[in-house]
Order: sequence, then C-alpha cells, then structure tokens
Amino acid sequence: MSLVVEVVRSGFVESTHQARMLTVDAAGRPVETRGAVHVPASPRSSMKPLQALGMLRAGLRLEEELLALACASHSGEPFHVDGVRKILAGAGLEESALRCPEDYPFDRAVTERGRVYMNCSGKHAAMLATCVANDWPLTTYLEPAHPLQRAIRETVEELTGERVAASGVDGCGAPLFFVSMLGVTKAFRAFPMSSEDSYERKIFDAMRTYPEWTSGTDRAEAKLMRALPGLMLKAGAEAFDAFVFEDGRAGTVKIEDGGARARVPVTVAALRSLGLDAPELTELASGAVLGGGRPVGELRVR
Repeated sequence: MSLVVEVVRSGFVESTHQARMLTVDAAGRPVETRGAVHVPASPRSSMKPLQALGMLRAGLRLEEELLALACASHSGEPFHVDGVRKILAGAGLEESALRCPEDYPFDRAVTERGRVYMNCSGKHAAMLATCVANDWPLTTYLEPAHPLQRAIRETVEELTGERVAASGVDGCGAPLFFVSMLGVTKAFRAFPMSSEDSYERKIFDAMRTYPEWTSGTDRAEAKLMRALPGLMLKAGAEAFDAFVFEDGRAGTVKIEDGGARARVPVTVAALRSLGLDAPELTELASGAVLGGGRPVGELRVR
C-alpha cells in the first residue's frame, strides 16, 4: 500500500498525494516498503551520482566541489556557474560546447539565462570533459550510442543489478534510464560501502562534504545533508529522491503524481524510519501551506 500525503489547509484536507517509499537498514534488509518499489521508475536526476561514476571510470578527473557539481541539479548561484566554467576550461572548452538547453537558474536572485545556468550544466560539463579525456566526439555526446553514454549505461546496470527496463530523454537532453527503486537503493549503498580509495567513495565524500554544490545554498537537499552529517542525498525531477547514510542505511522515494511539494516530507519520513533524525528536520517534515503569506496548514504523511 502506498503512503498518502495529506495537504491540510485551515484544518481541511484539500488535496492528497500518493507515494512509494523503500528503506533498508545497514545490512541492506528492507525496513519499510510502501507501493510498487519493484517496478521500473524514472529516477531522473537522482541518477547523477551513477552517471558521474561512469565518467570517473572512463577517465574524468574532478575532485572535491567540482566533482559534487558534476552530480548536481544546481541553483545557478554564482559559485555554481563559476564551477561549470572551470570544468569546461580545464578541458579546453567554452560554454558553446554544452548541449543542455538554455534556462533560467533556480536562484531567483540571478536573472540571466543560458546553458551554463541550466541546473544540469555541471553534469554536461563533466560529460564533455570525459569526452576530451578519451578523444571522443563532442557534438554527439548525448546520443545513446556515444561511447560516453554506453559507459554510463553499463555502470547503471552494474550498480543497480538490473538491466535497464527502458530508456528515454531527460529534461536536459541526456539519456534517461528506467530502473526500479530497489535497484536505485542498491546502487546508492555502493557509494559509502566501497573502499576508501574507490571512485564510489570519492563521489560520496564530495557530495556530503559540499552539499550546497549538489543543489543550492538554501535548498532542502543541502539542508538535509547539513543536518545529518554522513548523508548523501540526490533529488530528481517528478518528485524522486534517493539517499544513503555512511553506514549503508538507504532509501528511495517517489511521489506518484510528480508533486514536488510532497517529496521532502516523505523523504523525512523515510529517514526517520531508519532512525535518522535531527531538530532541523522538523520544519522540513511538514512543509508549509500558506494563506495570505502566513502558514495556515501543513503536509501530513500517513
């Protein structure tokens, strides 16, 4: 049975969302399973750590915050944009090489538009840098048959333990692989559970050390990682979340109708089901329903 998220306004339940949720303990054993977690899902940007792993294995050389940026759905803050430009410059490339669409940034303080501001530009810059390292074609790096995308698909199938059920095109234009929430959870556990000198651990350490680089300074994902040191979490479009703690506790969340407002409260419920909690999670657990600019309700996970 799926979880139900109630949107409560002035004491009245005015809307509901249904959610799938899977959590596993440090040994990988299921703790809570809600909904059809075994059927193919669309993890969207939650797959970026796996894509980055495929790139590192293929010769990408990024460290620390720039590696976190390669895994990011960033807000387009100045330091994000500067980081994307550094990745490109390190590969001898300019912004015109990016094949992600032009967009406005999530950060409303920035009003400029362009490919470098698009939230996936860190991943795209890293993809291009990987191509340069291998002397692979640049203009076709988003094509499924490109060596880069074949390498990433092999990594996804290895870590999830599944064959890709279907493929499509993500919002940024990159190939999108459909796998189950079981597979995504298994894949995320590989990051902290791998050896200290592994590429998996390098990604895990970069993301949890620089959470604002993986999303944004004031984004919920960064707040959760700062509140729970040892947590790596990556959100995806259409309300998907995947996370893992340093001891192997992990989980995935999918809001069935793609309603982003329900994602964070369900993710907090998933974390708490594993005994992961902190005072900072209280506000994130219920969201905010506003009336006249002030709180008049909340989201409740049932």
